[in-house]
Amino acid sequence: MVDGTPRRTWASPSPVRRHGQAVVALLGRSIPAMRALKSSRWSAPPAAAPEHDAPAPPEPARAPARPAPSGPSWRSALRVALVPWVAARLVVLGALAVAHELVERGRPLPAVAARVHEGLLGWDSGWYEAIARHGYGGAGHESLRFFPLVPLVVRGLSTLTRLPVGGTLLAVSNVSALVAVTVLVVLARRESGDDALARRAAWLACLAPPAFTAVMGYAEGTLLALGAATMLALRARAWWWAGLLGLLAGATRPLGVLLVVPAVVEVVRARRAAPATAAAVLGPAAGCGAFLGWVGWRYGDALAPLRVQQQGTLRGRVADPVRTLAHDASLLAHGRHLGSALHLPWVLLAVALVVVALARWPACYGALAAAVVAVAVTASNLDGFERYAWSAFPLVLAGASLTARPRVERLVLVLAAAGLALYSLLAFTNLYVP
Repeated sequence: MVDGTPRRTWASPSPVRRHGQAVVALLGRSIPAMRALKSSRWSAPPAAAPEHDAPAPPEPARAPARPAPSGPSWRSALRVALVPWVAARLVVLGALAVAHELVERGRPLPAVAARVHEGLLGWDSGWYEAIARHGYGGAGHESLRFFPLVPLVVRGLSTLTRLPVGGTLLAVSNVSALVAVTVLVVLARRESGDDALARRAAWLACLAPPAFTAVMGYAEGTLLALGAATMLALRARAWWWAGLLGLLAGATRPLGVLLVVPAVVEVVRARRAAPATAAAVLGPAAGCGAFLGWVGWRYGDALAPLRVQQQGTLRGRVADPVRTLAHDASLLAHGRHLGSALHLPWVLLAVALVVVALARWPACYGALAAAVVAVAVTASNLDGFERYAWSAFPLVLAGASLTARPRVERLVLVLAAAGLALYSLLAFTNLYVP
């Protein structure tokens, strides 16, 4: 067979049924084969053809089936994500066990003992639990800085299953983290075609020191899952899905609104103006705006969530990042306020990873990473910076692209696991603000 055209080879006579099969098979071939069939002059012999008549051509051999596209399997991505996800939870639970042991054997301050006993429901997890249990009115005015999607999901599931609100919150947070890492594996595979890079991204996402908040009852795992899924939809030009997922992300955390940035980049690249692309761009802003609108209707101040966040003990107002980092550097040099001083090396690492994302990944990834880091670093109080940077998943992908050498990968993962254990222990003992 040459160029899809069957060669005329002859064999012994065959029944009519065999001729019919040959014609059907030829009609199912490509267009060149069909043209060749039309131009040929042979025809099927009658049913009772004599022995000396010209024999009919045999059934042509079928071409091998075209292989299916080698896209990543969601099941295999889940298998890749599951091992590091479990490992991270073992590390964090081990750190919590050490914190309990220290409290029982020592004489800690009451605040430290209380923080340890709160465990995985400490820090902001307690706010999410209170909102899910009592609503914003019952949780207090300061609770308005926490966006509503996770508390709504937790309250709904707890009502349906009659499980405790705290346990449901931890289940939502941890399952969201597993989904997030799975989507990240799929995204890395589709962008790079490199299974090893996708595996490294899964391990880095799970073992990064600020990832302990995804084991606690925080909303970061949910935001990461929705953000990565939004990017996956944008890159696939599934605009309506991108708009819906972006809307949910915008209702999960204030940083979710920054998904507008990669959406704009992808729409400009696609050079397409349509309702679907508008939905992809406006979805994250709509999710954030819906919550602010509800707060304005219910409490008379639509910007109350942002005003509460600007309190000095929380994020604070927008500040010059150079001055803030210089202050943290002086704290680090004098060995004071260790939790605040530790922000400086993480800011420098995040900025370096933004440069890598801009250089090695499509523009939408670098744009999102730059936007998240810029918003996080301009706060007067950098508490929580590491957690904000972790939700910027392009930084994880950039890190995965830098650790291709086996020795580098092993070293980075060991250091990351040690950092995860250390930061978990510091947070559980009230020495670090996540």
